[in-house]
Amino acid sequence: MTSLARTLALPGLLITALALGACTQGSATNPNPPAAQESSPASGSADPSESAGATEPAAEQVSVHYMNFSANGGHEADLQAIADAFTAENPDIALTLETVPYADYFTKLQTAVAAGTAGDAFELNYENFVTYREAGALAPLDGVDASLYKPSLLEAFQHEGSQYGLPESFSNVVLFYNADLFEAAGVEPPTSEWTWADEKAAAEKLTDKEAGVWGDYQPVSFHEFYKALAQAGGTFLSEDGTQATFNSPEGIKAAQWLTEKMGTTMPTAADGVGTPDYDSNLFKTGKLAMWHTGIWMFDGMADAPFSWDIAVEPGDTTNASAMFTNAAVVNANSANAEAAQKWITFLTSSEAMVQQRLDTAWELPPVADEALLSDYLTKGKPANRQAVLDSLDKTVLPPVIEAQQEMQDIVGEELSAAADGSKTVEAALTDAESRVNALLG
Repeated sequence: MTSLARTLALPGLLITALALGACTQGSATNPNPPAAQESSPASGSADPSESAGATEPAAEQVSVHYMNFSANGGHEADLQAIADAFTAENPDIALTLETVPYADYFTKLQTAVAAGTAGDAFELNYENFVTYREAGALAPLDGVDASLYKPSLLEAFQHEGSQYGLPESFSNVVLFYNADLFEAAGVEPPTSEWTWADEKAAAEKLTDKEAGVWGDYQPVSFHEFYKALAQAGGTFLSEDGTQATFNSPEGIKAAQWLTEKMGTTMPTAADGVGTPDYDSNLFKTGKLAMWHTGIWMFDGMADAPFSWDIAVEPGDTTNASAMFTNAAVVNANSANAEAAQKWITFLTSSEAMVQQRLDTAWELPPVADEALLSDYLTKGKPANRQAVLDSLDKTVLPPVIEAQQEMQDIVGEELSAAADGSKTVEAALTDAESRVNALLG
């Protein structure tokens, strides 16, 4: 039993333990969730019977209450449309939707779980999924049809042979590139076979400091580090999660990959890195050849005045793409778990859901059948949208501990020190690992 699970064995400490484990990452394709809004029947009522989509169940109906955050801020009607399609197929299930602003969501969920009043099913991002699973708050799911989902997405919500959640949506990070800059420099564009060495060689040829053009940009951050570490063949935590393991030859190589580009093929803080939208503006104005960022930037770059495309991110010894995913789960204490699982299965795999999400650009559906995604693949820029799906073949999920935000801050601080030259990479990783191990106790 983990330390978190032991803590949760004491009911009076449930809220505290879940609060410590709760993470701040937003929905899968929106790293900056909307600010809190005043709750309303459409966006999260204190009384589930007053929430959007509530219907008075007939005597023979089973009631299912579903709480979520990702529909807030513009997709409430889209979730309702999926719910309506479900109800049409399942008239024996009375479905109630509760949509809560992200800023309020986990406080409300934690309180409800602790009080035993949480709904039958609810939404979690990956980091919080780990926390709630270890707390024993989630019901194992029976009879899941694995063929419906992309394997890496389904596996993210498994533990010790059991399925505890169904992938609801996802996004990932790819390599954007300015095709015009590549053509002008006579450099072949990126392919799925590229390695770090190929990216570095291209970035050196494409960098023109006099013209203000940089070859590459990749944030020096926790999220980029754990991904680069996996690409180098390393691990962040021991298998049992009790020790940090990133101060290794692979970790040093990953940290060097991120930090040694700064000032050579990648801009520095003195050039503006760290200011709002610096990297997106640099790319959009044609001053950046390659850019590691998420697929949520597609719409923002649609009107860029040059030819651009994407590729699967290069790796070192292996490929590893950062995946951000949300799950729909069933409350371990639900009296209607079977009906709740029927709803979350429809929500995560039905053709009605796929079409609704694609029609409204509401995150990406997690389905395995790529024929259902044909509209997405031919939607327009970038042309190589297949790279988004190909990236799911080899993915890496963020390491998760109770003190998640503290761990992320520590790694970011130490990498920044290596990037600005105030510490060597080796010293930065030694200090980071020591500080993370202190969090692990």
